[in-house]
Amino acid sequence: MLAVATIAGFAVYDGGQSGTAKADASAKPIPVVTGIVTTRDMPIWISGIGSVAPLKVVDVKARVDGQIMRLAFNEGDEVQAGRLLAQIDPRPYQAVLAQAQAARARDMAQLVNARQEVSRTGALSQAGAGTTQSYDAAKAQAAALQATVAADDAAIAAAQLNVEFAGIVAPIAGRVGLRQVNQGSMVHASDTTGVVTVTQMAPISVLFTLPQDSLGEVLTGQRSGALPVSVYSRDGASHIVDGRLLFVGSNVDQTNGQFQLRAEFGNGDRALWPGEFVSARVLVRTDRGVAVVPSQAVQTSETGRYVYAVKSDGTAEVRNVKAGPAVDGFTEILSGLKPGEKIVVSGQSRLSAGAPVKAQSSAQSAAEQAQ
Repeated sequence: MLAVATIAGFAVYDGGQSGTAKADASAKPIPVVTGIVTTRDMPIWISGIGSVAPLKVVDVKARVDGQIMRLAFNEGDEVQAGRLLAQIDPRPYQAVLAQAQAARARDMAQLVNARQEVSRTGALSQAGAGTTQSYDAAKAQAAALQATVAADDAAIAAAQLNVEFAGIVAPIAGRVGLRQVNQGSMVHASDTTGVVTVTQMAPISVLFTLPQDSLGEVLTGQRSGALPVSVYSRDGASHIVDGRLLFVGSNVDQTNGQFQLRAEFGNGDRALWPGEFVSARVLVRTDRGVAVVPSQAVQTSETGRYVYAVKSDGTAEVRNVKAGPAVDGFTEILSGLKPGEKIVVSGQSRLSAGAPVKAQSSAQSAAEQAQ
């Protein structure tokens, strides 16, 4: 009997020890990284993918026929408007101009004589020594020669234009591309291919698209003035330049539910290059003094979004929240949390409602969870 009692007592004693150990283990604080619900101004950006598009691109073509005597640019040059790019042989057009000037001089001499004739026949007619018919004929001849001189002036102006057009100049400031002709080539005003293309580099624009659900926010924000636009690398990792919204498309593409926007940038440093793909985001508004938490604190379940709050007794509490926009690593909290409350930012995977927590740095928490 004594042996049986001893064994039973030992069993009871051992069981009590195991239960206490399990209870202690379950009550061990879980290391987490905590934070505080804060208030801040939240700039609301809407992002889209787009590409850099020059505001002006001109295919510079010959305006007269002739042989290219000289190319006055190097491929890739930055040129100002009016700079000479190529010279067509001007001599045929200079000869035509000289002929027009000579014709005018001849016709002008005849006009002077005709006017003198008008004066003579007029005087004779008034004196009764000449006929009215002669006087009228002299006036008609003078008027005809006056018209001829006017036509000569027009011919001179046209010839002068052709001489000017023999010098092909840049119509806009920009960067010249690959040349399409060589020195000595014959070019014609009717050619479909130009001499070279000039692309405006500054200012420059970015064309991008946004989903139609954001159209209302963009239009509302635009009523207060041009909206700021920031451009990032295609992966969104690095900021490139800031500018302003220039244009909102007039319709939504029914094939993808997107609408197009154009933003303008100074681009004095040539940070944007025509054709490159970029990520663009437009600032539609700024929510002032709102409650925010680090975005990684917000968890998602089947019933919605929630955050672990840390109660005054050091235990975790599940708070269902209504989350707003997320910007730059912070999420706006519309309801469910108040500024100043302590929350769990990292380490939620081991938590449950009522579990005790131990606040640690990010490095300490990661080390303990790895063990």
